[in-house]
Amino acid sequence: MSNGRWGSGFSAVGRFVSEIEAAAGNGKLRPGYVLAGDELFLLDHCRAAVIKAFVPPDLRDFCLSDLDLTTTSIFEILDRAQTPSLMAPFQVIFVRNLRQLYTRGAKKEEFAAIDRYFRSPNPQALLLFIADFLRIPSDARRMELDDRNRFERLSETLGERCGIVELARVNEDDAMRWAVATAEQAGLHLETDAARELVDALGGDMMCIASELEKLLLFASGRGRITLGDVETMVLSAKQRSLYELTDAISARDRVRALALLHGLLNSSDAGEDAAIGHLYMLARTFRQMLVILEKNVRDSRAIWQALWQGFRMPPFAADDLIRQARRYKSRRDLTRALRLVARADLELRSSPPDKRLVLERLVYDLASEPKPTPPDWAAAQLSFES
Repeated sequence: MSNGRWGSGFSAVGRFVSEIEAAAGNGKLRPGYVLAGDELFLLDHCRAAVIKAFVPPDLRDFCLSDLDLTTTSIFEILDRAQTPSLMAPFQVIFVRNLRQLYTRGAKKEEFAAIDRYFRSPNPQALLLFIADFLRIPSDARRMELDDRNRFERLSETLGERCGIVELARVNEDDAMRWAVATAEQAGLHLETDAARELVDALGGDMMCIASELEKLLLFASGRGRITLGDVETMVLSAKQRSLYELTDAISARDRVRALALLHGLLNSSDAGEDAAIGHLYMLARTFRQMLVILEKNVRDSRAIWQALWQGFRMPPFAADDLIRQARRYKSRRDLTRALRLVARADLELRSSPPDKRLVLERLVYDLASEPKPTPPDWAAAQLSFES
């Protein structure tokens, strides 16, 4: 991880791990660190390195503590760090919800206690403060003002006594290189197109990328390589990506492209026509998301996470695309029409039609067509004629 090829997040973790390993070999150890940033993948690597270096498996219950500032005061935490353990030669204390020290007042007494502790720390204890309320982008120059202010406040307080490890978000190029290198270590070649699709489909989320790559390594073991087709088969978000391309063609009223994308979806699915109900479900869900976006007048991806509730959100990579697609519809009526068409196709599919593919083709054709003008009421037309 300390390889110079990696970006800032990987580099910071590499330096931290090297420092921890050196300290475990009787090198100089700082009394505390702040793990700053919400990149959980890197945070897990830091935690694993500390536990490997200082927490023997047989003493884990005695020398490892996970404390939370929402339930335990900083005074209690510092008292535990200062008090030598009778059961273990060394203590590792992770402190979560550090945000509590930076809300509701100046917390002068708390910071004074922290300052007193670090002026004379217990050499047999290591404090690790987790500041995951910060978001540090891969390019720190693009850090938002609120996060920048919080980071500066951290540096002015804990930064004078602790080492600060910046867990910056991993950019897509670094994520791809990590995936390729990890596959190589497992004896498999991850093709470039496959690595790019894996990272893009998961929005650069390293925790998800690591989890999906583990499945791919098992899936492709014995074949020597992981292909683009493997990613499209095994990674759900890659399938969703194709679906968003389909709704993009539908919303653009491009019937030829929409039908071609539908055929691609059906041909790439292991279940073939039997996956039709699943495709309908995803179409209905996507049009419902667009309906909420249109009704709440969402214009950027930041606002979308407030408009759509947990469990009803799209993958991060699709947010901007879906906003653009929703804004192509002129009114709520257009989107409710799309939902009615999907519901009608769903009813038809559940009635065991002779050709499920034809049902889907007709649905996509109708969805991608301009809605026909509503015919006037017959009675009103007759009255108008007679008058």
